[in-house]
Amino acid sequence: MIQASRTCRWDWLARVPYQSGLDLQSALVTRRQAGTVDDTLLLLEHPPVITLGRSAARDNVHLSPAVLEEKGVELFQTGRGGDVTFHGPGQVVGYPVMDLNPDRRDVHRYIRDLEDVLMRTAADYDVEATRVQGLTGIWVGMDKLAAIGVRISRWVTSHGFAFNVETDLSWFDLIVPCGIHGRGVTSLARLLDRPVPCEEVAARAARHFGEVFQREMVRSSLEEAS
Repeated sequence: MIQASRTCRWDWLARVPYQSGLDLQSALVTRRQAGTVDDTLLLLEHPPVITLGRSAARDNVHLSPAVLEEKGVELFQTGRGGDVTFHGPGQVVGYPVMDLNPDRRDVHRYIRDLEDVLMRTAADYDVEATRVQGLTGIWVGMDKLAAIGVRISRWVTSHGFAFNVETDLSWFDLIVPCGIHGRGVTSLARLLDRPVPCEEVAARAARHFGEVFQREMVRSSLEEAS
């Protein structure tokens, strides 16, 4: 039985501008650190955006900011770990704002647990995704199905994961995904050769998140959570 104090609120917010997602996370992190809000899992899509993590190399983005803007792609420097990645329609992005105190204060464990959530979600569709030693995210063969990049402040998490569901994979041609050469990207829709609704995948991911992190997942409106 999961204790009431281990509640995690979640919701599917559909398409949210990247800056709005950052602002919502920031507000929730402050409130979670103060203990005035439960653990929260934001699940959403973004319009096309390229994000640079703290260790990102700028030459892993193939086009200039001006050309990206012409193509309708935003470019953001972020405070998460990792290199460069793409977010866009057809991708389920998950932002857990969760207090790892007192029993989960282990960054490597946290990342492995997120990978476990994503592998279980893929398995719901009979897709066997795995870890690759030395790399984050989950993989099917040589192709990345979901990326992970996190930030932890006073043991409260933000940023998170991006699961390619029906993503137009040609967007990834604009970057070296996660700064990794010699590997590709894939999506659930490509692997299954059929459409897959993002909201359906998000709900499954929320369920597995509760299993892995031992949280009681409660769906509630989060758009005004800040």
